[in-house]
Amino acid sequence: MKSPFDPQEAQNIVSRYSNIPPELALRVYTSRLIGGDPSLVLHGGGNTSVKLRVKNVAGEEQDVLYIKGSGLDLADIEPGGFVGLELEPLRKLKNLPALSDEEMENQLQIHKIRSSSPDPSVEVLLHAFLPHRYIDHTHADFILALTNQKKWKGLLEEALGAKAAILPYDPPGLSLAKVVSEAFGKDPAIEAIVVAQHGIFTFGEDARTAYERMIEYVERAEAFLKAKAPRRIIGIPPTGSPPPKELISAVARLNQAIRGTCAFRSPGGLRRKFFAEVRTADDLVEASLSPSAARWCSSGVLTPDHVIRTKNKWVFSPEIPPDDSGLKKIVKEKIDAYVQDYDQGFAEQNRFKGREREKLDPYPRVFLVAGAGIIALGFTRREARIAADIAEHTLRVKLLADEVGEYAPISESHAWDMEYWLPQQKKLTRIAPPRLQGHVAVITGAGGAIGLGIADCLMAEGAAVALSDIDEAGLRKVRAALVKKYGEGQMESFLFDVTDYGAVEKAFQEISWRLGGIDVLVPNAGVAHVARVEDLDPKKFDQVIAVNLKGTFNIIKAAIPVFRRQGTGGSVVVISSKNVFDPGAAFGAYSASKAGAHQISKIAALELAEIGVRVNLVNPDAVFGDEEVPSKLWELIGPDRMKSRGLDPQGLKEYYRQRNLLKVSVTAEHVGQAVVFLASEASSATTGATLPVDGGIPAAFPR
Repeated sequence: MKSPFDPQEAQNIVSRYSNIPPELALRVYTSRLIGGDPSLVLHGGGNTSVKLRVKNVAGEEQDVLYIKGSGLDLADIEPGGFVGLELEPLRKLKNLPALSDEEMENQLQIHKIRSSSPDPSVEVLLHAFLPHRYIDHTHADFILALTNQKKWKGLLEEALGAKAAILPYDPPGLSLAKVVSEAFGKDPAIEAIVVAQHGIFTFGEDARTAYERMIEYVERAEAFLKAKAPRRIIGIPPTGSPPPKELISAVARLNQAIRGTCAFRSPGGLRRKFFAEVRTADDLVEASLSPSAARWCSSGVLTPDHVIRTKNKWVFSPEIPPDDSGLKKIVKEKIDAYVQDYDQGFAEQNRFKGREREKLDPYPRVFLVAGAGIIALGFTRREARIAADIAEHTLRVKLLADEVGEYAPISESHAWDMEYWLPQQKKLTRIAPPRLQGHVAVITGAGGAIGLGIADCLMAEGAAVALSDIDEAGLRKVRAALVKKYGEGQMESFLFDVTDYGAVEKAFQEISWRLGGIDVLVPNAGVAHVARVEDLDPKKFDQVIAVNLKGTFNIIKAAIPVFRRQGTGGSVVVISSKNVFDPGAAFGAYSASKAGAHQISKIAALELAEIGVRVNLVNPDAVFGDEEVPSKLWELIGPDRMKSRGLDPQGLKEYYRQRNLLKVSVTAEHVGQAVVFLASEASSATTGATLPVDGGIPAAFPR
């Protein structure tokens, strides 16, 4: 590990943020250097601060502590991510013998210099009590590999030298802040303070000194560990070769069973589901096969900050049974045992500490699977990835720690304190989740206007979307439009042919590997051909039937084993057509294929109700799309319709608008909103229904 501090880049940051004090701009720069190194901090971990003398609204000078906002990521922090607090009132708290969580929260809020600032870091008092202008705090992997040891003190003293103070674990808050301040008071020459099972603090009068001291002491720990464990991989190893298809198939099945077993009803009645994130780097797989694997799963977090992301313990799975009944049995047994242990621990902690907290959900977030690696869960894909990243680092640190000594985490009591500590809880979102959060939706034929509209509406409600098509260019356009609005993290893209059942099965395995399973299925792939019956080429007829009818059948059939393994029901929303009830001349192949797909979908509604899967249909009409993402159907049939009616493109759209009862232009968003309704709890008592989205075509009313 070497310092990447660049004086020119530091000056560029100062120039870029010329509207703020240069000391704060430099604080932003070195904070980003720290956040950009996952071996130092992960996803909102760590904190940094700077003390400045600034004028208040009355023109009076005052000392202000600017500290990172709670839960914000140092990697991309902006100046507004630092919370300014009046320093002197905070320092007076040092004279108190104790401070409750609620009163500490109150003090932090009332001493913010801007009410709109984010919540301050949980380490505010420690930063306030130390005299240094700049303070950096990380959970560096190499430091934690030494702090989380039974003989932590001796190892740290040997590794870091005399200018690092080594302190026992103390929960963040007033007590730890006072202990750290006292350590510096006893020896003002120290350059770093390490707290067992917590992390390292470095400091200085300028940003570069504080940062490079962090790098220097982490380098010392790294060198010490390399000397003690020369064969152990240090840092993040390459992921190795792509996982074999047999592993993808097995883990896909396991993901489905896990997320189905962990799904639960919130107090408000909303079904909460998880996304899954899989990590199969070679060293993780090797560790999963170790005799110590189960011990590592039960031996706790590296640092208390992680407990809100991964909980304190993991689940170890020694196998992935090849049959579904064995798979569901072992998954249920493992998760039931975990939940029982969690509930018992929660009750004991409340009783022991004489307090009542509102219990969080008791479900595990991390699984170590023999021969596979790590599976992590999260209510959002971001949360699942955070849990997986932390689990990866945790397992590697435990491997390293065991090479040089004996791993020893914080006590379970402290872990419970941190999971239910108010400042930690505020890092997690408390707003009501979107109604499809945690749901995985698969949309076929997603490379056109209707596919885009459906995906947009589902993602707006929190679903992660698997977009599929055989049209790579169209799929790329739709993905680009969605990325612009939602970013990369909420979708995956797949190229496969719905007429090939084997390809559909393989795609569903890949979707379950990447996302966890399938909850909402939207068969939307379709093709059309314009020809009167006497002119209809049998091969063209077969092609339309293959995509529109057989493709719908293949998609529904391949999803049934997924729904069964999950055991949480599901929703199939078939994009049908107004032509099922109101066909048009020269459109026989399309109308017949859609009528067949409609019928097989109703049969599926009859058969899948026993496993809680609802099958409904949407009948759109005249959805044109726009120039960026047009409707493939209207690209095909539009020219013929315009020619027969003597209309230009705009005139054709107006013709269809005037044709319906409501005189509205039907959009892809209208179709998407219909899909959201039928996919959500709002339609939980509805199956086998056909919902027209056509502005009102009397001849197409469902009968």
